[in-house]
Formats: sequence, structure tokens, C-alpha cells
Amino acid sequence: MTPNANGSPRTIDIVNRSLARRYLSERRFRMCGLAAITASLLFLCVLLFTIGKNGYTAFQQTVIRLDVHFDEEQFSSQDLNALDYQDLIRSSLQRLFPEVEDRSEQRMLRALVSSGAAFQLQESVAQDPSFIGKTIPLWFPASDEVDMVMKGHFKRTAPEEERPINDLQLQWIDRLAAENRIAFRFNKGFFTSGDSREPELAGIWGATTGSFFTLLVTLVLSFPIGVASAVYLEEFAPRNRLTDLIEVNINNLAAVPSIVFGLLGLSVFLNFFQMPRSAPVVGGLVLTLMTFPTIIIAGRAALKSVPPSIREAALGVGASKMQTVVHHVLPLAFPGILTGTIIGMARALGETAPLLMIGMVAFIVDIPRGFTDPSTALPVQIYLWADSPERAFVEKTSAAIMVLLAFMILMNSAAIYLRKRFERRW
Repeated sequence: MTPNANGSPRTIDIVNRSLARRYLSERRFRMCGLAAITASLLFLCVLLFTIGKNGYTAFQQTVIRLDVHFDEEQFSSQDLNALDYQDLIRSSLQRLFPEVEDRSEQRMLRALVSSGAAFQLQESVAQDPSFIGKTIPLWFPASDEVDMVMKGHFKRTAPEEERPINDLQLQWIDRLAAENRIAFRFNKGFFTSGDSREPELAGIWGATTGSFFTLLVTLVLSFPIGVASAVYLEEFAPRNRLTDLIEVNINNLAAVPSIVFGLLGLSVFLNFFQMPRSAPVVGGLVLTLMTFPTIIIAGRAALKSVPPSIREAALGVGASKMQTVVHHVLPLAFPGILTGTIIGMARALGETAPLLMIGMVAFIVDIPRGFTDPSTALPVQIYLWADSPERAFVEKTSAAIMVLLAFMILMNSAAIYLRKRFERRW
């Protein structure tokens, strides 16, 4: 180290001496950042793997083939809707296992087939009356206990008291498998059925329909009002204390917990206006209040990104302020506005707490047909299934989460595509 004329160290020597230490600190910072990203990706992969591992089996269902005899005399003497279809299921099982005569064993035998098999049989006869007078082989859903055993969720070698199927029922299942009467089929009912107390009959179509109606109300209300608010605040509102207060409150509302909006909906829409409980129209109104701040903030950011030269050029050729905004500024800002709207709608799709507060947690079997029919939403359906004690609802819960994640990924991908597709650079 060469000192200066006055004997003090040179500045370049001081810098060089600390350079290695600064480089080391930079490397440590980079390593910490890389480790944080790696840990985040690892946790995400573990989460997705766990959900997929628990849920992929829900897309298959165990079915049992029974030879059902449709006695012509019995069907001709009674109304088709008044027949005891459950008795036809029992008779078909009895013909397969004629040696089962004890009543308790007969109940165990009937427990192999889902309680919804009778309704499926009734629908089959209604769709094809030519079954009458014949013996037709038909496939029926197995009970959830049989389904869990067939999928390996319960070990067959475990003690009898630790599994829902006893040794005698296992023998009957093995006999059905040896006769090719038991198999796996794609679980179409999971996508086409409503909720049910029986796990093997439960589906997500009712909750999906409720979510659709709810999000439709949210979009119809939040998009035009949110965009209009953003345009007014950014382009027309005077800069004073009132508008500053409005801006602060909008930013604060974006951070308010969603359950607060649920409480607001409960007190205003249900208690004051006496609107129907557990209806998509109320859920849409609550989610509209929650989505407003997101759309307004995204809209204002998109409007700010439009260069001032666009406004100046339009005003310079004689356009009015309204014409400048509507014909020039708003079209250029629309991709960003649309992106913010889709992200806000994706957040609304995954919300549960505000919907719980307005009663959309009710057990709804029927598929909603309108905005005022009782219904639930897909996130609430997941919450209900996660609270059920049956092991079969665990895979239903994970499968519904997979469907919900697919919808949210699709919506976010659409937002990214639209932004890239219509984005303009200056």
C-alpha cells in the first residue's frame, strides 16, 4: 500500500481492500435469494404433489356389474316411478350369492353397492323402456367403502376392526373380481352431479354452476362500475382533499380481509334488504364489493401508463376531453384494465369466507337454475368436503382443489395472454 504525500492511505487502496468483502457480501445475498426461490418452488411442488396424489383417484370410480331382471308383469302393472328399484338391486345380488341367507349377511352384501344404484336404475328404465321383460347386465357404482378398498386406501391385510370392509365382504369382492363383475370406470358423475351425503355420488357440478352464476353477477357489476370509477378518478376528478381521501380509502379497501365484506353483505343485503340467503345474486354482490378496489387500482395504473403525448395530440386536433379518453386513452389502457379485472375475478373465484357469512355453506343437492336459487360455490364445497369424516371425501376434496386450481391457472393465463396480445410499447 503506497501512502499519499501526507502519509495517509490512498483512496484506491481503501476501495481495493474492501472490494473482496463487498463481493463476498454480494455472493451471500445472491445465495440467500436463490435459496429462498428454491425453497418456495420446493414447497409448491410438495403441495401440488400432495394434492395430486390424494385427488387423482377421484377421477376413477369402482363399479359393479349386476344382471337385473325386469319382470314384464311387474312393470306393466305399476307406474314406473312407483316401483321398488332397490328391491331389483337386492334380487340381482341375491342371485349372484344364493348361499347368503342370514339377514345380517344380506345387509352386508347390499352394502357393496351404492345406495344411489336404485336411482340410476330408474333413470335407465325411463330412458330405455325396452329393458322391460329382459335380463340386462348393468354397471352400478360401488359403495365408498368398496371403492376405498379397491383403490388401496385401506390395507386388506389390516385387522378387520381397522378397515370398513370385513373379511366376508372381501371374499365377495374377490369373487366379483374373478367373474369380471367389478372394474374401474371414469367418474363422470364427479363432474355432472351435485353434492351428496354419499361420497361415491357426490359431484362438483352444483358448486360449479353456483360459482358461475356468482362470478357472472360479480363481472356484470364490478367491471363497468370499476372502470368508470378509475376513468373518473384518473382523468376527470379534480386534485383536492376529497379525491385524495377517496384514493386512500380505495387502497385501504384492497387490503381489508375478505370476511369483512361478508359481514357487510350479511348486514346489508340479507338483514336490511331481505334478499334470499345462499343465493348467487347475494354472493355476486358481496364479491363485487371485494373486487372493486382491485379493478379500480389496476385501471388507474393502466390509464397512467398511456403516454401524455396521446392526450395532447388528441386535444391538439380539436377532440374534447371525453372524446380523448373514450377514443384514444381507454382503448390503449384496455389490456391492463382487462388484466386487472381477470386477476380480481380469479381472486373472487377462490374466496370462501365472505360466502360463508351469507349462508352459501348450506348443503345443496339440486343444481341451481337461476341467480336466486339456493346454491353453493366451489371453494365452499371444498370446505364442506374437507370437514366430512368419510375417507372417500378426502380424495373428493383434493380433486375439487385440482379443478379449482385449473380454473384459476386458466384465468391467470388468459390475463397474461391478453396483456401480451394487446400491449403496445412506446
